[in-house]
Amino acid sequence: MPILERCCFCGSLKVGTIISGVLGVVTAVATLILILVVRNIRMKTIIIDTLSPEIVKIIIALNLVMTVLISVLLIWGAVKRNKFMMLPWIMLTIMIAIGGLISIIWTAVEYYNKDHDTSGTLVLVFGLIGIAIMVYLWLVVLSYYQQLVEESHRGTYGKVPYRR
Repeated sequence: MPILERCCFCGSLKVGTIISGVLGVVTAVATLILILVVRNIRMKTIIIDTLSPEIVKIIIALNLVMTVLISVLLIWGAVKRNKFMMLPWIMLTIMIAIGGLISIIWTAVEYYNKDHDTSGTLVLVFGLIGIAIMVYLWLVVLSYYQQLVEESHRGTYGKVPYRR
């Protein structure tokens, strides 16, 4: 049974899934352009902080390219009603949400430790809003996936076939 019946209380789950894929493509492409164009962006990893900034940029760029491909696969899967094409996006997005939550908390704590309370609060508030939106869109896609699974188990007349 799907978790959600509608997207944003009025749209279908299919449309919400397509919108989620489009948002994934737009966000990843915009971030990729930002990383490649702006010269003095400082990025570092949480666990391995010995990597050079160029290596971190390459890793992030590769992840963004994969995000674009997986989001396009989600859009195609939603249009063609192919639930297997949607699975990579479902798996990727929940991992990004968990990683993003850890990163937001880590960054906010770093700001608070350096007495940049306003920056820490802004990162925390806007970051948590972003994670909440991401989790909601993930639930929309997961619900559409579950709807497709249920439809594939129905018989010719829309009823569950009798099985012994």
